[in-house]
Amino acid sequence: MKYQFHIVDVFTSSAFGGNQLAVLPEASGLSTEGMQKIAREFNFAETTFVLPPANSRNTRQVRIFTPRAEVPFAGHPNVGSACALVMRGHVGAGDSHSLIFEEGIGPVTVDVEKRGVAFHGTMTISGNIEQPAGVPSNRDLAAVLSLAEHDVKRSFFAGVGLPFCFVQLVSREAVDRAAIENGAWTKHLAKAWSPHIYFFSGDLENGAELYGRMCGPAIGVAEDPATGSACAALVGALAARPEFSGDLFRLSVQQGVAMGRPSDIEASARKSNGAVTSISVGGGTAYVASGEIEVPRALLSS
Repeated sequence: MKYQFHIVDVFTSSAFGGNQLAVLPEASGLSTEGMQKIAREFNFAETTFVLPPANSRNTRQVRIFTPRAEVPFAGHPNVGSACALVMRGHVGAGDSHSLIFEEGIGPVTVDVEKRGVAFHGTMTISGNIEQPAGVPSNRDLAAVLSLAEHDVKRSFFAGVGLPFCFVQLVSREAVDRAAIENGAWTKHLAKAWSPHIYFFSGDLENGAELYGRMCGPAIGVAEDPATGSACAALVGALAARPEFSGDLFRLSVQQGVAMGRPSDIEASARKSNGAVTSISVGGGTAYVASGEIEVPRALLSS
């Protein structure tokens, strides 16, 4: 059976940058095994499968797969899937839409608008942030990243559906120089609250510009060109700090540069009465291609 797919690049305004995403806009009839095999075939950081919603008030159900596993939530798949559905006319005519996706973490809202010749998507989720203790030491995380201990400034866990170990490094040069050391990763992170490591440089202040990278060996992602879910967790964790008394915390994040796929991510968190109420992550999406994939009957749901 043939299934249509679209390929888009997310968190960029032009094709062949940002984070690649394959979107199957009408994925009904595929088994979970079939979805996983298709995601492995595309071998992008994520592939999304769009299904009818369980609740008619929502736009679609979206399932997200890395080459190795299904995940309950991710950033660039939400932004990219919403933009792809609007670009290719799957959600009606017009250049501006507000879509609600059903996912493992609950409803996810993505607002899409056309800005000039490019499309821009902004994902918004609740402000529920997990921030457990128990992060490995700076020394251990430096070993994971093949760096010296003095290259690491601080580290912490945070997540908004997908957990991350955040490591702030002393410079952009240290971020570029870092490389996952598999033995140290297996020892210190593989079984930690989050095995996914996001390392970055820049200030942790409102309006800061960060430079980051993300590696997720546990989900088959050696390095991700853009990680919206990590940026959501990061901006939420920073906004949640008691010392921030404002109502809107913003970050600009550049990622994927050393990979040759530069990505620009806008992240913000709203705060009221000392608590984070919502988190938004957005950026551009560029259309790349469409086609059909032939799926064997054995990979269809019974």
